[in-house]
Amino acid sequence: MANESRPCPCDIGDRFDYGGRGQEVQVEHIKAYICKPAASTDKAVIVIHDIFGWQLPNTRYMADMLATNGYIAICPDFFVGQEAWKPSNDWATFNDWLKTRDAGKTDKEVDVVLKYLREKCGAKKIGAIGFCWGGAAVQHLMLKNPHLKTGVSLYGVIRFFEDRSNLLHPTFFIFAEKDDFIPLDKVNLLEQKLKQNCKVDYEVKIYPGQTHGFVHRKREDINPQDKPYIEEGRKDMINWLNKYI
Repeated sequence: MANESRPCPCDIGDRFDYGGRGQEVQVEHIKAYICKPAASTDKAVIVIHDIFGWQLPNTRYMADMLATNGYIAICPDFFVGQEAWKPSNDWATFNDWLKTRDAGKTDKEVDVVLKYLREKCGAKKIGAIGFCWGGAAVQHLMLKNPHLKTGVSLYGVIRFFEDRSNLLHPTFFIFAEKDDFIPLDKVNLLEQKLKQNCKVDYEVKIYPGQTHGFVHRKREDINPQDKPYIEEGRKDMINWLNKYI
């Protein structure tokens, strides 16, 4: 069961000491981090951050990993200048903080970023990945946005969109077996609904022994026992994008 005193289990995890290989850009009203591969490409991925925001080194590390694998990767500030959650914040205030940061209201920013990727970067085939809050945003976009090719939702919060399962695009759902915030019965229910209603490819995968945030918040050197699953999650994410973009 979720811990009610901690409405989201997103402690910062192992914060990466990582500067990033990309650069920060202004995309209309949004700041964004962008990293491009060495060779030119028309494939891009929008990286949607968790509650710790677009500047978290861990998320930029993931964007750079996508660039290494041949994608233009862009991580916009989907909080649009509002403060990201800090580990020192009082969890009792989290629900109020979340009210002005709705994962289902990212459409305007996504449209701006899509335009930028097409016009300034030459992107034609674009997908999205997201972590936690961003994973829920990916679920929303896969249900609504016709311009994306595919999505990967990493431990996205199911309850935000649990009544809807008619996805428009192939979607890969990554969940952790020991996630305090996303119970396995919710994951199983999501899979049942997808089986009943979904007309496109999807996959729901649960990684044994893992906790919320494992793909981007755990460092292999600090958690050697988890290294195989961290690597597997990242590889699965890349393979899914390669298949559908």
